[in-house]
Amino acid sequence: MGIGEVTEQLDWNGKKVTVAGLGVSGIPAARVLHGLGAVVTVVNDGDDERSRAQAAELEAEGVTVRLGDGATLPTGTELIVTTPGWRPDKPLFAAAAEAGVEVWGDVELAWRLRGPGAAPWLAVTGTNGKTTTVRMLASILEAAGLRTAAVGNIGVSLLDAVLGEEQYDVLAVELSSYQLHWAPSVRVHSAAVLNLAPDHLDWHGSMEAYAADKGRIYEGNQIACVYNVADKATEDLVVEADVEEGCRAIGFTLGTPGPSELGVVEGILVDRAFVENRQKNAQELAEVSDVQPPAPHNIANALAAAALARAFGVDAKAVRDGLQAFRPDPHRIELVEEIEGVTYVDDSKATNTHAAEASLAAYDPIVWIAGGLAKGAAFDELVEKSAKRLRGVVLIGADRALIREALARHAPEVPVVDLDRTDTGAMSEAVREAARLARPGDTVLLAPACASMDMFTNYNKRGEAFADAVRALAATGDA
Repeated sequence: MGIGEVTEQLDWNGKKVTVAGLGVSGIPAARVLHGLGAVVTVVNDGDDERSRAQAAELEAEGVTVRLGDGATLPTGTELIVTTPGWRPDKPLFAAAAEAGVEVWGDVELAWRLRGPGAAPWLAVTGTNGKTTTVRMLASILEAAGLRTAAVGNIGVSLLDAVLGEEQYDVLAVELSSYQLHWAPSVRVHSAAVLNLAPDHLDWHGSMEAYAADKGRIYEGNQIACVYNVADKATEDLVVEADVEEGCRAIGFTLGTPGPSELGVVEGILVDRAFVENRQKNAQELAEVSDVQPPAPHNIANALAAAALARAFGVDAKAVRDGLQAFRPDPHRIELVEEIEGVTYVDDSKATNTHAAEASLAAYDPIVWIAGGLAKGAAFDELVEKSAKRLRGVVLIGADRALIREALARHAPEVPVVDLDRTDTGAMSEAVREAARLARPGDTVLLAPACASMDMFTNYNKRGEAFADAVRALAATGDA
């Protein structure tokens, strides 16, 4: 299938489709399918007040909703469209397999519903950095004068992008491992896997299965498979992928790039992939200082975004202009304040060890605020790699003991404050303790390496609590 071509359009009229799960993607999918003439039944495990309200709205529109039973396959089901969060081992999917019924995710549905002249997709996945890279990519594409949007797992529905009135030249698409698992026929223009580290293994069942789902993003790529030179597992996925003839493997590196790579030379982001005579020539794209913040993992994100944009034919000036215009979302290595020579940085989005490792690598010396829900993670490797950077550590959250034990093994000389409380007010105490440990020139870094739900609604609320505590500290002058 060539670039921009669409899959064969299905006849939805009267087709019996079961949508698995209410919520952010299930409700739009049910409405779209119903509007196409399908006979839609939504099944949902939960039967709480919110689910009942959502069900009432859908039923008023003519959609059947079955609450409290997400395990039984409705009679006559010809297709299941699932929300990303439903695990592959759910009984509903076992019943579908036995009945020979296909299962699609919302991304697969959006792919199948693209119309004539549909915008090609530039897709990004990875354990960490997806949202930042996709938003960087969209900024670069906009700087090139292209009509685009950052969509997918980033919060903008792909269904809305595909079926809406606005016409796009190209879409910057963030895809999670969950979404890729249920997207068997998606074939994009070019794609990047930023990195691979253990995450969501309870959902996928193993690291091998998790990596395989990430690798689906490369299947059928037409122009470029972008991989991380420093993470061989991403290159292995390229090697294993079945791509279109002529599709190229393009690496990105924080070091000097070789042919068919993008990298960094003396503070300049350079391209040795999309240039004539790449054995000898390189194209300057931007300066490291054009990337904000210029932390190493953010430079890697910028290189991956640039590689995808260059694969789409974007010129060097647009790469620079797009990176200069981009600002990261809140709670992603975000500078909060500088108080008496100490810098306070909010990276609440660092919800796993891989993300925290990248964050810790960007600063030195550090007073580290960490802890929360570990999600089965181990912290020895993270602490061992970061020990020399640590001035002190303040621990919060339900699973802080796991980090404390790793610190005792690998950084016994680093002072540790263990806050034996999990209420939301603990963050104010954590910031005060971190300020006490810090010296001028240090960075107090919130990079929890854990999920937030033991103490906060989400990582955003955790980051807001940190920022509020820092600003209160600045106001009182108690630092």
